[in-house]
Amino acid sequence: MDRAYSLLTEKAVTEDAEFVYIEGIASTPSVDRMGDVVEPKGARFKTPMPLLLHHDHKQPVGNITFASPTDKGIPFKARLPIIKEAGRLKDRVDEAIQSLKYGLIPAVSIGFQPVDGQVERTKEGGLLFKVWEWLELSLVTIPANSQAIITAIKSLDQPRQTPATGRKSADAAVALEYPGDSGKKNARPGAVKLL
Repeated sequence: MDRAYSLLTEKAVTEDAEFVYIEGIASTPSVDRMGDVVEPKGARFKTPMPLLLHHDHKQPVGNITFASPTDKGIPFKARLPIIKEAGRLKDRVDEAIQSLKYGLIPAVSIGFQPVDGQVERTKEGGLLFKVWEWLELSLVTIPANSQAIITAIKSLDQPRQTPATGRKSADAAVALEYPGDSGKKNARPGAVKLL
């Protein structure tokens, strides 16, 4: 399975008694740090789709309930259940929710399978995935799409302090920015491509 990362842009985190909801952009047509492009409108998928923690198929934390490819990217909506019974599942999902709320997991990554005959080499030496099968979306800490930033985190439960100023925001929205990549390309791994 191939992977392509993107920071959550225009991400919102809200909750009710049963679920925590997140929104963001799953993928963009930007060239990533490896020099590759995953064409958003080339996505083939069905919802609900698994939402995983760090691409670990043994660590599902929710479901993608909506995704709509556009020329600019793939906006998505997902929900993580609020687990009431004590146990490993509650611990895992609670960790994912807390990591999102506190900005420790700022990014998502698509897990996908290229479609035969739908991958081209770009003149810059990267790959263009024109049509691909989208298998899962994961919450991750390190993205490869250096042009994306988190623009807002919204939570209904409590006001948050902005990291830069330490001031509480009136509507509990926090703007965060992350530095872009240094311009260096990472070495391409062997069998599994980490974008």
